Amino acid sequence: MENRFINAEEVAAELGVSKPYAYKLIRQLNEELKGKGFITVSGRVNRQYFNERFYWTRKEEN
Repeated sequence: MENRFINAEEVAAELGVSKPYAYKLIRQLNEELKGKGFITVSGRVNRQYFNERFYWTRKEEN
């Protein structure tokens, strides 16, 4: 089963950026999620939300 969260190391590899910049992106995404009322985990971001924001993909709902 795929982990629901993506960490800075994975973000850095996925986007081809440095780890410090990946942490910055994660903080930004987590602030967006907090603004929507979600609970976040420091240093990780929801994988589905990451994909929506960077690749404009959404899980199709039936």
